[in-house]
Amino acid sequence: MGSMGKLWLLALVVLFSTLSLLLSANAKQTYIVHMNHNSKPQTHATQRDWYQSLTSSSDSILYTYTTAFHGFAAYLDPEEAESLRKKDAVLNVFEDRIYSVQTTQIEQAAGDVIVAVLDTGVWPESKSFDDTGLPEIPKRWKGKCISARDFDGKRHCNKKLIGARYFQRAHNKNVYASKDVASPRDYDGHGTHCASTIAGSPVANVSFFGYGKGTARGVAIRARVAIYKICWSQGCHGADILAGVEGYFRCGKPAPYHEDPTAIAAFSAIQYGIFVSCAAGNSGPIKSTVSNVAPWIMSVGAGSIDRDFPAYILLGNKQLFKGVSLYTGPRMGNKLVGLVYNKGKNSSSNFCLDGTLEPALVRGKVVICDIGIIGYEEKGLVVRKAGGVGMIQVNFLAVKEMSAHSHLLPTVEVGYKIGNLIKSYEMTDPNPTVILGFDGTAVNVWPSPMVASFSSRGPSLVTPQILKPDVIAPGVSILAAWSEAVSPSQLEEDKRITKFNIISGTSMACPHASGIVALLKAAYPTWSPSAIKSAIMTSAYNVDNTNSPLRDLAKGASSNPWAYGSGHVDPKKALSPGLIYDISKEDYSKFFCSLHYPHDIIVTFMSHLKLNISCSNKFSDLGDLNYPSFSVLFKNKTSIQYSRELTNVGPVNSMYEVTVTAPSSVQVTVEPAKMVFKKVGEKQRYTVTFNNKKNKEAAVGAVFGWIVWSNAQYKVSSPVAFTWT
Repeated sequence: MGSMGKLWLLALVVLFSTLSLLLSANAKQTYIVHMNHNSKPQTHATQRDWYQSLTSSSDSILYTYTTAFHGFAAYLDPEEAESLRKKDAVLNVFEDRIYSVQTTQIEQAAGDVIVAVLDTGVWPESKSFDDTGLPEIPKRWKGKCISARDFDGKRHCNKKLIGARYFQRAHNKNVYASKDVASPRDYDGHGTHCASTIAGSPVANVSFFGYGKGTARGVAIRARVAIYKICWSQGCHGADILAGVEGYFRCGKPAPYHEDPTAIAAFSAIQYGIFVSCAAGNSGPIKSTVSNVAPWIMSVGAGSIDRDFPAYILLGNKQLFKGVSLYTGPRMGNKLVGLVYNKGKNSSSNFCLDGTLEPALVRGKVVICDIGIIGYEEKGLVVRKAGGVGMIQVNFLAVKEMSAHSHLLPTVEVGYKIGNLIKSYEMTDPNPTVILGFDGTAVNVWPSPMVASFSSRGPSLVTPQILKPDVIAPGVSILAAWSEAVSPSQLEEDKRITKFNIISGTSMACPHASGIVALLKAAYPTWSPSAIKSAIMTSAYNVDNTNSPLRDLAKGASSNPWAYGSGHVDPKKALSPGLIYDISKEDYSKFFCSLHYPHDIIVTFMSHLKLNISCSNKFSDLGDLNYPSFSVLFKNKTSIQYSRELTNVGPVNSMYEVTVTAPSSVQVTVEPAKMVFKKVGEKQRYTVTFNNKKNKEAAVGAVFGWIVWSNAQYKVSSPVAFTWT
């Protein structure tokens, strides 16, 4: 890490979903080898020399990792990989995986805070990366701006965009006939969108073809940006991701922490004071789909904002329904046209897949299409190819649709409640007709925020005693900078070019939360990553702008902490949290020992903390970690007791009293019920006892509650999830 560890550096890690690698049993592929670096023989001068001696050919090594992750990536056949697994100094060997971005880190006045974005690159000409008014680059910054045939490091980098690199060795080894350009430049749009959301400079009077017009700005407008391009047209290889971690970061799907290279690297990062935040995933509303669940990573889900893009559906029977759309082309006019659903050549025509629609039945009509299998905008191309003139898209996973898309055909998107009514009309009316209308941008929408239907849900499958996700942040229909090398829909048939685009996903939410981290890091440069996360979590809110509990777009009813964690982020309150839950290195040591991993794995995890790891001291329950939220898993227990430590970061002589909200099935007792902090930085502990009042037969499902420490000025809130199975 060197001098980089002295900077206020935040690593943004945006979630990927794993894609299978279709390889023959004996085909060579990339493997990631996790090494016990302390076992290097003295006969080898460097780690790389040692690693090369372990492989049959020095040319097979793609990268060596010596900072946040110790080991190497190599292009090997399965037999050689298996042979490496048997060596004493080898902790683990992972098959490289391909990840995809989920479309779903502070300010000193933040000038000394650097945000590392590992994604698809950057469009440097965007005004969001203008450096006007920024002070000189911190002299401690040792990063690089790499030039390429389409990227001039000296010209394109400035006092805002201070670093740009790319990593593609694993991509090049595994993908043939690739059209990708070896460069930090963004040919996808996702990386530019994320980077500008976190730290983009203000750009006035922008919109997406008239939608969302206003000033686009990042959360931490004076933070610097360093770009690490690790994702290419065919996805993001794990070996390239770890190379980005070396120089910075990404996240992935749940796996035991000692088998997850990202969790390992992320833990190394926080030991250097680097905050790591990740998208929680776009697999909602299915239970236990949340990703990036390590307690040292902030997992961010997505919520809606108080703005949408209304569009309307007028049926021939005079029924009027509201949906959303970002359609930018010619309108349909005022004449009703035919309406059809599931009129095609096979049973999957309701999904409007290529070749499934019958032109004779679709021509000149609006087609109802269910979401899934192919992209939202791509379905419009299928309808247009079959002769359709418009589309109604039904999200069967959401009672209400708020994630608008940039369609090429007149399209209105709705949830399943409205969708079912429209389908019923189409099936029962002898001559169903419709007209679609579009109404631009609406603000002050209520209720908001709501949990996005696509946002992945808890509980965690790895450590269910740690409540995940941690928070939600704005992630639905977010306007930010875009690459001018790709259309807004990313379809080849789409010839539109835009400087700003509107997209949705938890990887739109993660940059918002990361921007708040940037502000906190600038305000409190000595705070640990866990202290910053605590401030964000305990200050989050769980009511909407109608003062009702946060609702879920998937079902329309009240949501719960498995969907929103501690609640929706609140930047202003996070800057003044009153109390924080910090996690010491000794706490993490007990946590790892309680996971019962092999001792050499634990020692490697904790190597930067310079502790004597004996594992003589463990948690009796993983939920005893000093985390800002609670997840109580009773199983066959009748009582569980946790201890927590609070640190005063508010005024001296502050008194707090506890308020408990608990379901009838659980008795919750907190001792003491009142705490007085006489000094800033003073620490005090409390214990909380959870008594199970359910009988064995009824002990199913999940219920939720809250533990809140408050006074007239502060409210420090912790959600509690209770489960029995």
